[in-house]
Amino acid sequence: MNDLTDTIQESIEHSKESKLNSKIAIMVAVSATIMAICNIKDGNIVQAMSQAQAHSIDSWSYFQAKSTKQSIAENSLELLKIGIRKDQETANQIKRYDEKILKYEKEKGEIKIKAESFEKEYEDLNVFDDQFDMTEAFISIAIAMFGVTALTQKKWLFYFASAVSISGMAMGLAAFMKISVHLEWVSKILG
Repeated sequence: MNDLTDTIQESIEHSKESKLNSKIAIMVAVSATIMAICNIKDGNIVQAMSQAQAHSIDSWSYFQAKSTKQSIAENSLELLKIGIRKDQETANQIKRYDEKILKYEKEKGEIKIKAESFEKEYEDLNVFDDQFDMTEAFISIAIAMFGVTALTQKKWLFYFASAVSISGMAMGLAAFMKISVHLEWVSKILG
């Protein structure tokens, strides 16, 4: 009778383990799949960030070139104004330099707005890049905890790992939908 009870008891324990392991396998598969998809999207965001940063740098360089041209025109104008000759040609030169200075000032304003918009685009993309990074971190931690759960067969650990995994999935879904869920404290720890 003892052997029969032991056999039944072992069967019950193995069936519980099997159900838990099945749940673990499903959660690992879903978590890893979502992490892979988010990783692809994160790569695309990093590329867009690089492009926005390059455009920003180019725009600020162009702004600096316009500033240099404006400075040269202002200096030339000043030299003409204090020059000894005050004939018609000098007056024409003064007018041309005044026009150039106004043109450069206008162009600089447009370039500045463009450069600032690229910087803003970079910063906006960076929020979602951070979210995808956190998605990957949460899901990686969850997968590791699922492995420990499979070894220890602790249900509470399975539920905790599931909660961490679902948090990561939610973070990734929010990033896909361009909903800013920026956990500042996590970014500071990881940053």
